[in-house]
Amino acid sequence: MPPIASSQNEKMRKPRPSNGEKSTRELQQMPLTLVGPVAVDGLSGPPCVQRALGVVVCQHRAVKPRHIVGLIGAAAMATWAIQIAPIPTTQAASCPDAEVIFARGTTEDPGLGPTGDAFVDSLRARIGTRSLGVYPVDYPATTDFPTAVVGITDARTHVLATAANCPHTKIVLGGFSQGAAVTGFVTANVVPDGVSASDVPAPMPPEIANHVAAVALFGKPSTRFMHAINDPPITVGQQYVAKTIDLCVDNDLVCDSHGTSFSAHNEYVDAGLVDQGAAFVASQLQASWAADVPVPGAPPARGSAPSPLSPLPLSAPAAPAAPAPNAGPTPHLPSAPLTPPGPAVPVAPPPPIGPLA
Repeated sequence: MPPIASSQNEKMRKPRPSNGEKSTRELQQMPLTLVGPVAVDGLSGPPCVQRALGVVVCQHRAVKPRHIVGLIGAAAMATWAIQIAPIPTTQAASCPDAEVIFARGTTEDPGLGPTGDAFVDSLRARIGTRSLGVYPVDYPATTDFPTAVVGITDARTHVLATAANCPHTKIVLGGFSQGAAVTGFVTANVVPDGVSASDVPAPMPPEIANHVAAVALFGKPSTRFMHAINDPPITVGQQYVAKTIDLCVDNDLVCDSHGTSFSAHNEYVDAGLVDQGAAFVASQLQASWAADVPVPGAPPARGSAPSPLSPLPLSAPAAPAAPAPNAGPTPHLPSAPLTPPGPAVPVAPPPPIGPLA
């Protein structure tokens, strides 16, 4: 009889599984799912099986509390390492060392135009391994000269967006003929006299000048020419004068106040002025990049570092404007007077222009 009593006491001492727990027999009867080998503390064990309700049972290997702690710690370390790993930014990859924003001449096909293409090619050859982005100003570039305000707006928008999103990119502004007028007006620090401020973009904030390394103007229309088409004269803003090169072929009817030759207006590449402009811009860029390199022990230069701006969406070129039908050589003088943006400014009639060469 005593052995029987002892057996009953042992049965009474065995704990019953609590709610949510499974007995050994119930676990053994659950369907099995192969999980894979287990590695704990550097020891690999036989495959584990996963029973219903997510319970994992490993054969021949007891998972002790210290093993669980080790696994949790390893997972936490892996997560922490992923969080602190440096993630490359798209800004660093998409921002060039310099960017040329160039406006083409009248009736030239959408893009940079022949003068702009030659300028960019010459500039690339002068800046070595530095990266150079290019943005062709999107505007009609037709003989309907008041539509140049579209180019002023587009160029201004792209300058502001580049300065905000790529503050270390050196901006180069450029233009040929009507495009030079567009670029000149972009740099203006005041709205021209006689033009309504509601009809044209506002001048760029003064701090934007710190982001512009150089301005290259080829064949910029003279005051005489602007009066002839009833538009205000072009004045480069004071903050951009020292970094601007304004090139005009001798006797060019468009940019030379006493010029009489229209054919001279198409000679900027052959006359070497495009290379001259590229050399000036490259020099300005090199000086600007050198100024960014800190000198040990030297105090920071005031006003030289670009000021931080809020990021802005980069302007994207719209659908290219179709060239004027049956357009021949670039006609820079309109056949009839055109209405400028804003109120007309009474001006004296222009001096007579000699016959075109």
